[in-house]
Amino acid sequence: MNEALPLLMVAFFLGLFFLFLLFRVIAGLRNRGNAPEREKTTEVGFVVDTFHDLVAKLKDKERELEVLHRKAEERADVIETYNEYILQSVPSGVISLDRGLTITRINSAAEKILGVRAGAFIGKSYTELFGDPLRSLLRSGAVEGRSETHYTIHSGKDIRIGYSLTPLLDAEKEIIGRLLVFTDLSELKALEAQAELRDRLSSLGEMAAGMAHELRNPMGVIAGYTKLLSKKVDPSALHIVGSITREVAVMDRIITDFLSFARPTEPRIAPVDLPEIIENCAAHLERPDIRVLFALEGMPAIQGDGILLRQAFTNLVQNAVEAMPHGGELRFGFIANENAVEVSTSDTGHGIPESIRDKIFLPFYTTKDKGTGLGLAIVHKIVVSHRGSVAVESREGATTFRVKLPKSHAMNPE
Repeated sequence: MNEALPLLMVAFFLGLFFLFLLFRVIAGLRNRGNAPEREKTTEVGFVVDTFHDLVAKLKDKERELEVLHRKAEERADVIETYNEYILQSVPSGVISLDRGLTITRINSAAEKILGVRAGAFIGKSYTELFGDPLRSLLRSGAVEGRSETHYTIHSGKDIRIGYSLTPLLDAEKEIIGRLLVFTDLSELKALEAQAELRDRLSSLGEMAAGMAHELRNPMGVIAGYTKLLSKKVDPSALHIVGSITREVAVMDRIITDFLSFARPTEPRIAPVDLPEIIENCAAHLERPDIRVLFALEGMPAIQGDGILLRQAFTNLVQNAVEAMPHGGELRFGFIANENAVEVSTSDTGHGIPESIRDKIFLPFYTTKDKGTGLGLAIVHKIVVSHRGSVAVESREGATTFRVKLPKSHAMNPE
């Protein structure tokens, strides 16, 4: 339509011009029917010159219109490109859908969060990309302000997302589709949980120190009396004394762990060979039915307390071994960036139910018959004292603990 406009204008003006000429010629014939032939020739020449001048001006206007049209198209292309740059640069995921809920746009942040490629889903129905609860929300046509939900992406990983779902409007404010904007909140929620747990453990640690010392004294007295009893009782009753001795030993181990947890932890920072520490922790396994795999080559050096880190990874190894009573596979790996190293410890055990996953780092929380519930609490305390974090991912037959430690202790001041 825009390209035909100049031609229509030319035709319009030419029509007007010829009407003007027609009326002028008729008027001239009436008024000067007997004028000399030379005057008629002059009149025609004037008309022809005027016509050529008008045509030239119309062509100039046409060229100006073409230039303006081209500039308008170029400006529209620039604006569209700029908007695309903005869309692809925002850190939040943005997905647009038309009225039929066909996907029309997926930005790079959405690709990263959902673990998909935009080209595989643009032009397809929302049901091919989304699972519940987002699928149900889109189907219902609901408008959602800022909300949060658990969501399982295509890889099977559970994440926590914050999202908003709004109508997509055109320049005339007409609804032309839906717009989903979302952010991965998993890391933020994990940091909040770690901070809350750290505060709770700090309070429990102060209480634990006093209780452990008070319990150890009477336990020492009981242990002394059982030794005396073992020398004086009838041999047929020795098994009773032996049972008392064993229970005292168990309680003493609990108190030792209790004190270890309650003791203030100030790491003595020095260069640490973390792969060597991890391999030494796994070397003492006495379970030939458990296969141990290491993928630690090339791990960058970190700074930390070697003794405390050895205790932390020993507890993680012990936890993994207890999760595989019938054997399995224990794997160690890592990923690193310029600031931190994340070590993963994975087992093929029975997994950790989601209902208790938030409680496993609490002291004295255990699902094991003979567990003290302090092993993972101590792991958490040691890692936090290194200004790091520990997280767990688990499903049936696969559990992974991820310990993230800064390369330099000075990088993360309190």
